[in-house]
Amino acid sequence: MSEPNQPQQHQSLTGAPSLEELEAAAAANEFEAVNELAVAQAEVATLTAKNTELADNYLRAKAESENSRRRADEEVSKARKFALESFAESLLPVADSLEAGLNLPSATPEQIKEGAAATLKQLKAALERNRVMQIDPAAGAKFDPHQHQAISVVPSELEANTVVTVLQKGYLIADRVLRPALVTVSAPK
Repeated sequence: MSEPNQPQQHQSLTGAPSLEELEAAAAANEFEAVNELAVAQAEVATLTAKNTELADNYLRAKAESENSRRRADEEVSKARKFALESFAESLLPVADSLEAGLNLPSATPEQIKEGAAATLKQLKAALERNRVMQIDPAAGAKFDPHQHQAISVVPSELEANTVVTVLQKGYLIADRVLRPALVTVSAPK
């Protein structure tokens, strides 16, 4: 039994919590929910700011990539243009020499031959400056299918599959075959 001066706890006979206990629990739950909501809102704000920053960084990186690609395309275009310009410029003295030779009405055959040799020398120098190199294998050199084109196979005292004669010189440009040398090759014995 309870004492007359002691406040009685308000608990139902079924053992369920009292109204005051329910109100206190609800207030505690509401306080927790408000705190969780504030934490969640702060997290959302942080993540939104991070998302905005990442989106901005992505757009900047994409723009930089596009600018780099455009600049590279422009540089390749300029390199092609100016490479051709440089090559053409190196051929101008050759054209000048040929025109000068043709403008001499009373040139002797020796002078014409001398002028042609000088012009050929200028042409070869211009080609070499632009990395165009001759493929001119010596007789007896091993046949190289990457640089030579065999026109015929002839009986020879040389070892089989070696160059016997060069019918037309070939040319490389920057280590790439522009035109293979046309050669005759020795036949197997």
